[in-house]
Amino acid sequence: MGRISDTDRTRNEEAIRAAMDRLLRGELPPGGRCDLKTLAAEAGVTRTGFYPKKDRDGTVREGPYQHLGDEFVRRLTALREAGEVPDPRDAQIERLKAQNAELKDRVADRDATIEELTQFKKLALSRLAAQHDEIMHLRSLQQSPEPPPPAKLATVPRAKTTVIGTCN
Repeated sequence: MGRISDTDRTRNEEAIRAAMDRLLRGELPPGGRCDLKTLAAEAGVTRTGFYPKKDRDGTVREGPYQHLGDEFVRRLTALREAGEVPDPRDAQIERLKAQNAELKDRVADRDATIEELTQFKKLALSRLAAQHDEIMHLRSLQQSPEPPPPAKLATVPRAKTTVIGTCN
């Protein structure tokens, strides 16, 4: 690709600055984002002009519009740090991430509650089963009469106790 004239470079830089201002104000084209790719498309220049170039001898030189790309990134970072998000999709992504984190916390809390209630249910059911068994055992004892004591056994009279003094 051949070199461009100074007037073309000046015109391109003006177009880049105008596109930069529009993007940073939030005036994004349909399907565009607030990034270097959209900046290049809006300004009508190639995106490679924002990145460093490597010569044939291996030396690295600055791209023709790299200083403008760096300025764009600096201004975009400053806006984000100030709490302004020029790209509505980025704001939506941040909102959805926060909402997702909140929902994950709620699901974890509900899972813990469900686990506690499941353990409580198991304990309550086992206690009810044990109580039922005890009631059934006591009913069976109540319904069947006690067998009379064997005839050969003699009953021993109880010893009389004498109370001395008051029982208070």
